[in-house]
Amino acid sequence: MKKYRISSQVLFLLLFIFLFLRTTYDKNNIIAYPVKVFLDLDPFIFISTLFSLHGALHLLPLALFWSFLTILVTLFLGRIFCGWICPLGTLNQWIGSFKKNPNPEPKTQNPRFLSYRFKYYLLIFLLTAAIFTLQLSGIFDPLSFLIRSIALSIYPAFHSMILFIFDTFYAFDFQWMNRMVDPVYSSFKNSILFLSQPYYYQSIFIVLIFLTVLLLNLFQKRFFCRYLCPLGACLGIFSSLSPIRIEIEDNCNSCGRCLHDCQGGLNWDKEIGWRRSECLLCGNCIASCPTKAIQIHFSKIFSNKVLSPDLRRRAVLISLSSGIIAAPLLRISPTRKIFTPELIRPPGALEEKDFLKRCVKCGECLKVCLTNGLQPALFEAGLEGIWSPRLVPQIGYCAYNCTLCGQVCPTGAIRRLSNKEKVELKIGLAFIDQGRCLPYAFQKNCIVCEEHCPTPKKAIWFNEKEITNRKGEGMRIKQPVVDPELCIGCGICEFKCPVKDIPAIRISSTGETRSKLNQPLLI
Repeated sequence: MKKYRISSQVLFLLLFIFLFLRTTYDKNNIIAYPVKVFLDLDPFIFISTLFSLHGALHLLPLALFWSFLTILVTLFLGRIFCGWICPLGTLNQWIGSFKKNPNPEPKTQNPRFLSYRFKYYLLIFLLTAAIFTLQLSGIFDPLSFLIRSIALSIYPAFHSMILFIFDTFYAFDFQWMNRMVDPVYSSFKNSILFLSQPYYYQSIFIVLIFLTVLLLNLFQKRFFCRYLCPLGACLGIFSSLSPIRIEIEDNCNSCGRCLHDCQGGLNWDKEIGWRRSECLLCGNCIASCPTKAIQIHFSKIFSNKVLSPDLRRRAVLISLSSGIIAAPLLRISPTRKIFTPELIRPPGALEEKDFLKRCVKCGECLKVCLTNGLQPALFEAGLEGIWSPRLVPQIGYCAYNCTLCGQVCPTGAIRRLSNKEKVELKIGLAFIDQGRCLPYAFQKNCIVCEEHCPTPKKAIWFNEKEITNRKGEGMRIKQPVVDPELCIGCGICEFKCPVKDIPAIRISSTGETRSKLNQPLLI
């Protein structure tokens, strides 16, 4: 069983990495692979999104209903998703294998100040907050957490390292070396490397959180899975109904090897019994038992003594109260009252309140953005919008015919658009700073913004004027003007503007199609 479990973990981790790498542009503006299948199989994302939509099943993407498959498997086989499939669980288990503890503890694996119940209290808090339309599930959900961490920090660092290695080889400028390196570089470029080096705000902060979660496994094996994972808590509730049970025969010598090698921290006790909700079906206890006293059996549902997580009433009430209080507390930010000009959402994003109800901050849209323009928000949308996507035109623009972000969004926070819908949709509006624009401020002709404007009928046109320069010479100057009826706010004008520190033309969120209120007065 242990060998099968390890094989399954390796297989699904490789599948996760493959799909992550395939979350990219394939020259046809279509994501050919089911890159978000792990998120679609996540029942915690399904339930929290459903709660935030107040039970409106018809508003959920159909792909999210695949999570019922995970629930069904859990009802029959227990938390096999956590032990055999979850890629973050696999990484946690691998890091935890470096923890050396030669002395098994016969009574308990868990430190006194930690409890497996905490993840259930966190689940209650998150689902209660979701009922009040505060969507925080993606911050703690293991799959969203893993995708976001790799996409925004690990993968960019890996990309930079690979480019540095190849640049080092090419710096020697040896023909024989170049002939050897060129095929390898081409292979990498066509498989695992992005079109250009990606850069993200908060990447250091995000990678520090990720490394902390991994390193905690050296303190306690599968620390996140045992004490913090809300998906694990969700599946633990369903696994309480599983007909699988572990029995210890009379030939048990109480050596403690089963507890020492257990990944779920079962805390087996002859009086309490086996806690089904915490078992990951890893098979370590069976493999390590010297007397073969541990056996797995199928029995009738509800046959065990201990079925539920056995939560404390006071802690449950605190979790419920915290979830209720969190929603109004996080929404007293001024961003709820005013429109933030820098908060430019991806094309197809729902109206801001509906968008925040659904967005789980998984980072899939940021990973797939062609130009690296989508960046994780910090406080631009308040605390509830942390790590949600926003366009930063100075870093990258919204490609005119690209609809990839809507294709990878798991919850429908970003609608999937056709090419026709995309090119007609506005995400903002360009404004010209005449104090920095070359034709206005320095009497130098510049046509860069108009030249790169992608709309069929240019949204930027020129007003030609006769002016007199400092020498008293007459000259004609082309001064750019934005047509608000045609501008879609893609940001390529700001990205290409030759004034680099603070561009002379900048995109604001006003004029966006998704909002009827965030509009200029004259439009």
